[in-house]
Amino acid sequence: MTFRVPAFRETKLLWRFVSISAIVARMAELLAPAGNIESLDAAIGEGADAVYLGLKSFNARLRTTNFAWNQFEAAVDAVHRLGKKIYVTVNTVCEENETEKLYRLLAYLDRVKPDGLIVQDFAVIRMAQQFFPTMELHASTQMNVESAAGVNLLSREGVKRVVLARELGLEEIKSIKAATTAELEVFVHGALCVSESGLCLFSSFLGGKSANRGMCTQACRRYYAAEQRGGVSEGYYFSPCDLELISQIPDLEDAGVASFKIEGRMKSAEYVGTVVAAYRYVMDHWKEDKKGAVITAKRMLASDFARSKSSYWYNFKTQAEGIEKAGEEILNPDQAGGTGIYLGTIAALKPAPAALVEAEKKNAAPDTPPEQLRVQMARLKGGSYDPDPGDSIRLHRRDDSGRVSRKVRSAETDVDGSRWIDVPGGFQVGDSVYLLQMKAASKRYARVLPRDMSQYRRQPGDEKLPVLDLTNVGKNELQFFPEGLYVQVSSIADVFVVQSAHPVRVVIELNGETSYDLVNRKTVLPLSKKQLILSLDPFCPPETENALRKTLDALTESGFTTFIANNIAHIAMLKGKKGVNVIAGPYLYTFNRWAVSWLENQNIGAFVMPYENSRKNLLATFPASVRSRILVPVFAYPALFRLRFKLPPSYDFTYFTDKEGASFKVNSTPDGSFVMPETAFSVTDKCDLLYRDGIKRILLDFSKTKVTKPELREVMNSLIKKIPLDGAYRFNWKEGFYSPKRVEEQKSRGTEARPRIKK
Repeated sequence: MTFRVPAFRETKLLWRFVSISAIVARMAELLAPAGNIESLDAAIGEGADAVYLGLKSFNARLRTTNFAWNQFEAAVDAVHRLGKKIYVTVNTVCEENETEKLYRLLAYLDRVKPDGLIVQDFAVIRMAQQFFPTMELHASTQMNVESAAGVNLLSREGVKRVVLARELGLEEIKSIKAATTAELEVFVHGALCVSESGLCLFSSFLGGKSANRGMCTQACRRYYAAEQRGGVSEGYYFSPCDLELISQIPDLEDAGVASFKIEGRMKSAEYVGTVVAAYRYVMDHWKEDKKGAVITAKRMLASDFARSKSSYWYNFKTQAEGIEKAGEEILNPDQAGGTGIYLGTIAALKPAPAALVEAEKKNAAPDTPPEQLRVQMARLKGGSYDPDPGDSIRLHRRDDSGRVSRKVRSAETDVDGSRWIDVPGGFQVGDSVYLLQMKAASKRYARVLPRDMSQYRRQPGDEKLPVLDLTNVGKNELQFFPEGLYVQVSSIADVFVVQSAHPVRVVIELNGETSYDLVNRKTVLPLSKKQLILSLDPFCPPETENALRKTLDALTESGFTTFIANNIAHIAMLKGKKGVNVIAGPYLYTFNRWAVSWLENQNIGAFVMPYENSRKNLLATFPASVRSRILVPVFAYPALFRLRFKLPPSYDFTYFTDKEGASFKVNSTPDGSFVMPETAFSVTDKCDLLYRDGIKRILLDFSKTKVTKPELREVMNSLIKKIPLDGAYRFNWKEGFYSPKRVEEQKSRGTEARPRIKK
């Protein structure tokens, strides 16, 4: 092939074209949520560059409407015709029995061709590498990536964009961008999780509804009671404000952020339209008049009817400053978990007129849940505003089991002045109602999807997922990982206590205190370095990343060889270190063999099971031939959620309780704060079943607690004599593990004798 050098004039024109293209390429994307068709219309109508949406499975907002197959296919076609982009959330972890369904979903998406997938599970990366190499992948915030090391590792694995963890400040984002060529996406507006991204186990622990599997019940936003010095107080202690970074958009754009993301797939179309319009305005006008653009955009946001606002970590220059002060800015104990203006609770219900019921059925989407079609009339009490037809409301079930947004279609007033509005079936007396938008402030948008969608008929097929065999263990491969009892602690002092249990290995949590002791004081321990494993903290922001690199170098030089990685960044830091063994920790979420296989390709050969796992899924993931690779926690006070800050001084309590009487402990440290159950998770009495399954490595995890000899003896007694610990939770290990009847009998005998965390 012959290449022609352009003439001078052609070269100049070409340079002009390239320059303009480069400028366009540098413009940040405004990315909006589309939880339903109406929100899609609002997002596109107000100028979003791209939208993200979920389907009926494998997404972190399973409780919202989401899109049917034909709606999704039509949306991809319509959005592309408008020159916009559309991303699909596949941002949950999947269990082994779901992997074939996941594979079929990916094959379907590969045919329909959205612009990218937002993913959490390593299994998706592994399957895409193997079967769908042209599919664009974006790492979800649920992947808990907050450092350049994590971003760059994923980039090398084919991930084009990383949605950074939300617990980062502007300076931290700048430092990450300076060290990577990958695209970065940041959340700029909407609801926050109080927990560090992807690390919350609270909902799962309380009722088996895992946030990592798209079923979060927002337990953090519930009403709690606590004993303080002045007596018992109550409040929404862990309910965070909403994020609002409208003022920081110019700085973030200058920092090179590729995409600004608005949260809200469970919120109304009116909310989406209002927020998109505001951010569109400031993005389009700040270069002309920065101050004026921000002021105007803030006025536009005044009607988003959401919670009070916070800039989260963006005002803090250092990690230490944020840890000390962020709690007061982020937490609002006087603010209910709901979004919108409180209208009251449902005081009474009655049947809706037949005509209204028929209209509801006629106008509903084909996949609307049946209970939502059973419309009923509700009378509210406790609010200061009576909603009118056309107003948008949101209903919250009092047990946090569900919430629905809708427009009021009908309002009736009785002779005694009682006001009744229509609500979906399934809601009951005591459920809360919030105002999201008044009709007067609502806008109508052009419909994005065509009226006739008969041409859109694609669905996932019946493709068979190829069999994946995990790597068999070589004879001398796991010498660092012997069979037997492992015990994990959070302090050097506790190492001396737990050695009496004669563990084959002691796992030391590498925190601020233990790092200093091991590196600087070079504390003499009662065990050899070969018998010690160091577990790394799952949250790894830039400042921690830099310090951790030096710490790991010092520790490996002094003779420590085995580490538990709990963050993608840890894998990158430890990769290639001579003589170092890496174990995948519970926060890398190995729920299926495809995720395990991806980690195997990172030279990781041993795995600590996630605390949310079940025996049934564990055995399905790891065939008998490779169960020597796994370490199973059988006792723990798991961190239900982790906060990247100390609690405010006004939070003068250690223990708090929920309305069911369950008690929890707050542990506030220089490394952040941790909320843990007062009662332990334990299946120590079931270890014989695990041994029979071929699982010969078990873990007693005393992290974040001070180990006492009596408590250690109690736990060891349960392990040796196969006696259940009174009052202990089984977490998600119920499946195939025990007789429910027998456990209830044990609970009834031992409810008053629950082991407490020792202060």
